[in-house]
Amino acid sequence: MRRGLVHVFAWTLATSAATTLSWWGVHTVLAGTVYDPPRALPIPTGGANGATPRQSEPPVSATSRSPTPTRAPSPAPARSTSPAPSPTPTLAPSPTPATSGDVKSYDTGGGRAVFDLGPVSAALVSATPAASWSMQVWKTASWIRVEFTSGADRVTVFCTWHDGPPRVEVITY
Repeated sequence: MRRGLVHVFAWTLATSAATTLSWWGVHTVLAGTVYDPPRALPIPTGGANGATPRQSEPPVSATSRSPTPTRAPSPAPARSTSPAPSPTPTLAPSPTPATSGDVKSYDTGGGRAVFDLGPVSAALVSATPAASWSMQVWKTASWIRVEFTSGADRVTVFCTWHDGPPRVEVITY
């Protein structure tokens, strides 16, 4: 009887230690991934062929913060009668691809895909499936594909820019 209790106690102690160590490791890794909740874009519905382009300001990424502006050192002010122009802040280069801030939304029967279209590339801002639809996203260096599925129904939104400026095509299967 005593031997059985020692085994149960040893097993409980080992399991508790392993659980605590695992929780501490996962907690340490995940503590650095906290981010702001995603922001919704106000985009009207409707339009021709189920696609509604809309232009607005590009959203602020929830996971990457914009760099703080840095000012170039200003020279000593010269004594003159005309006011000197004030120095303008310059931003450090952004690690994201250059886009023009031309944000367009494509509302389909399966959901909505929003792209930030630049002169030579594009970025996916958000993709939201409709009720009872699921979504999958593929990205490469020259195209983005968003596919909405519900049973046998599929709606695919392609954004390509490999041979010119970005263009978006909506295909319903």
